[in-house]
Amino acid sequence: MGKVKIKRKSTLIDMTAMSDVTVLLLTFFMLTSTFLQKEPATVITPSSVSEIKVPTANLVTILVSGAGVKDGKRDTSVEGKVFISIAGDVDSTYSSENVREAVLLEAVNNYNKLHKNNPINLTNSQVQKFTKLNMFGIKLSELPKFLDMEIAQQDELMKDLSNPILGIPVDGNRDLERPNEFQIWMRAIYNVAENNKDMGNDAFASALRKSGEGIAVKADKDTPYSTIHNVLDNLQTLKLNKFSLMTALKTEED
Repeated sequence: MGKVKIKRKSTLIDMTAMSDVTVLLLTFFMLTSTFLQKEPATVITPSSVSEIKVPTANLVTILVSGAGVKDGKRDTSVEGKVFISIAGDVDSTYSSENVREAVLLEAVNNYNKLHKNNPINLTNSQVQKFTKLNMFGIKLSELPKFLDMEIAQQDELMKDLSNPILGIPVDGNRDLERPNEFQIWMRAIYNVAENNKDMGNDAFASALRKSGEGIAVKADKDTPYSTIHNVLDNLQTLKLNKFSLMTALKTEED
């Protein structure tokens, strides 16, 4: 009796549907993910048990650089440099770029009132470049020169925290008739928020004044309090008494 031959079936699997699903998933995650923005200084925030999330809109982040490492030793010469990031609303009218432009013009105007002999003059191109900056921290007098640089040059400059032009100048000044540059920027941010409120968007002003969710201070866990004291003291001088400190969620090992 002859052997019964079993008809072989094709092992070919049609992957078209799987490929379609993969592409759809990749597209979904790319469109919904929040990418980490470049920061001039890497800081490891202190741990806490707070689970309150920092908002992504109507937020001013104040970054205080920590100590660096030089020749294998802790380098405190770059510690305490201040940088600011501004995030507007999701509404295109109050988008981050529009808010940054308004803040820049307000800050430059206030700076020029105090420095009539050496005013800052910005071109439209320089203003538009500023609106694209996620985080800035440079002396106002050096701002036009910085904005004329290519992005790669700006990134290279921001890596060198030892550069004396980096970091928004801040001190213990309490005379708001002669504000320091940190106070000029923060006052400009507040004025823009108030102007937006008058035009129908109260979210930014409310976050700055009422809830305290509009200002977040980010500093390294090893940075001594005395280093960031000027920043906190300046906020209180400007009557911005509500703000949050950014922390990392404490784990079981902590």
